[in-house]
Amino acid sequence: EFAVVGVAREPMTSDAFRARMRQSLEEFRTGDIDPALADALVRRARYLAGDYTAPATYAALRDLLAEIDSSSGTKGNYLHYLATPPTVFATVVHQLGAAGLVAEADGRWRRVIVEKPFGLDLESALALNQELRRDLAESQIYRIDHYLGKETVQNILVLRFANSIFEPLWNRSYVDFIEICALETVGVERRGEFYEQTGVLRDIVQNHLLEVLSLVAMEPPTTGGADDIRTEKLKVLKSLRELWSDTIPRNVVLGQYRGYRSEPDVSPASVTPTYAALRVFLDNWRWQGVPIYLRTGKKLKQRLTEVSLHMRPIPLSLFGRSDVCEHLDPNVLTIRIQPDEGISLRFASKIPGNDFAVGPVNMDMKYLETFGGEPPEAYERLLLDAMRGDATLFSRRDAVEQSWKWITPILRYFEENPPAGLPNYDPGSCGPQSADDLLHHDRREWREL
Repeated sequence: EFAVVGVAREPMTSDAFRARMRQSLEEFRTGDIDPALADALVRRARYLAGDYTAPATYAALRDLLAEIDSSSGTKGNYLHYLATPPTVFATVVHQLGAAGLVAEADGRWRRVIVEKPFGLDLESALALNQELRRDLAESQIYRIDHYLGKETVQNILVLRFANSIFEPLWNRSYVDFIEICALETVGVERRGEFYEQTGVLRDIVQNHLLEVLSLVAMEPPTTGGADDIRTEKLKVLKSLRELWSDTIPRNVVLGQYRGYRSEPDVSPASVTPTYAALRVFLDNWRWQGVPIYLRTGKKLKQRLTEVSLHMRPIPLSLFGRSDVCEHLDPNVLTIRIQPDEGISLRFASKIPGNDFAVGPVNMDMKYLETFGGEPPEAYERLLLDAMRGDATLFSRRDAVEQSWKWITPILRYFEENPPAGLPNYDPGSCGPQSADDLLHHDRREWREL
């Protein structure tokens, strides 16, 4: 009771599409592949060539899906995945609606996955949401962010709410500051035209980092249901302290790697940022006064996505000797999202020997070693959840609009006041010096790469 239909402008037969899918399975799928299972899967794939804007394309798709309903027993249940340019999201949905391909009735479900970017600012996000709601109920819209499909991102909730040793410490009384980073070693590759329109604030901060932040900082949900979890995440976004024109320069650092302006389809005078570091605060009972540092960028020293909770230092020097504890590193709990997925905890221990010396120890759990095998790909989990109708790991309309509401003034500020001194960091470095200065001002520093 399953089939796949690919739709695009490129002329192609279904047999050619199946061959391409089979090749992609071998090239990109991690782990061993059962040849018989792979062959059975690709046999269920069909292809339809057509223009996104032409009603005839959707009429042909309706006829093809009706045929598949009869031959494969899919019962009229359709999951439309819009892996298309954002400019045609609304067009495709309107055409699907006109062809009767998103109407739910007689127990059948119809859902639509929308890729990012979901708008470029608050105004465009509001307009896109309004366009989609012409043909779809909110419960039918699945706004996908592949970061939320990563096993270690989902484990944030388990780590917090399934372990009594962590949740009592997860607040302003014990946490000194939080660090969330998403660093890449690659540049913009062949996406120069896209990146010139988005930049790092739209590409990573507005969605990936704010999504992870909301999971880290949210209150315990009433239940594990999708809307209960997403409601608590929304509360976090609403508690983000607004940045004003006089506070943005003190709390936001932008950078651009040297060589970006020579990338294809990039302006030689571009001021599009490829790096961002932000200091943000949540004005709520749990996190009031705790700085949260966000860091992301391209062409950096290391590929790394992680969350680190830096605990408050001990309040005094113990054992009557100032040299024993005054230089101790505070405890740090780190959730590694990628690569080398896992969780580590840094704590203090006496170093064996006759002298009373204290040093840091790392307790490290790696998913690969503990559970065996690679975690499933993020898209695998998310596509399966969409088929099941579980929207927990997908963004809700109000959360998308709230994140754009918070970040749009920052975007507008830098549009009116382009960052000076770009480019300002070398490929393979840790980023611009001004990002280090952001934390040095608070007498803190980033975790070393």
